[in-house]
Amino acid sequence: MPVRSLFASLFYEADIGSPDLLDELEESGRLFAEEDGAGRAWSRDHGYKGYTSYASLNDLPERDPAFHDLKRLLDREVKAFAKAAHFDLAKPLKLDSMWVNVLKPGGTHSGHIHPHSIVSGTFYVAVPPGSGALKLEDPRLAMLMAAPRRSDDAPEHLLPFVYAVPAAGRVFLWESWLRHEVMPHSGKGERISISFNYR
Repeated sequence: MPVRSLFASLFYEADIGSPDLLDELEESGRLFAEEDGAGRAWSRDHGYKGYTSYASLNDLPERDPAFHDLKRLLDREVKAFAKAAHFDLAKPLKLDSMWVNVLKPGGTHSGHIHPHSIVSGTFYVAVPPGSGALKLEDPRLAMLMAAPRRSDDAPEHLLPFVYAVPAAGRVFLWESWLRHEVMPHSGKGERISISFNYR
């Protein structure tokens, strides 16, 4: 058929990290959730069901050896993603921010983007059943207007929303302008993830 697919939105998925690293990251993440009063206060004030160090701790790789080890793994994956995206970079992308999330059952995170970054992502540490997927939104959605819905057998690249299923040790990467949200955590136990930005 004389049809081309244009303007792709790239999404990267890989399983990285050893069981030992996951154990260390989980232990550290839970410790931060107990000791970081500023992060707990920010989470409470902003209706975050659980804990995030998003607005309180900005030095996790320097603060904790497990996060330093994770950063080394992420540097490699982000480099591979940048190559696949054919980014013409004057210098390699560098980690700009990293934060830990401990999401309680019922918790969610509404649709958003990550301004002032190039690549964003999430690494999953503990993922109880029912944790909820990462929902990715077609960036053209606001311009589709009277577009009809897609048929049930439509290929993934034509869908208005795609759901990426998390798993312990899995990393997702995307360009930071891609709108995304965390679906409600309907399981039991806490879901622990580490989000980050590169630029």
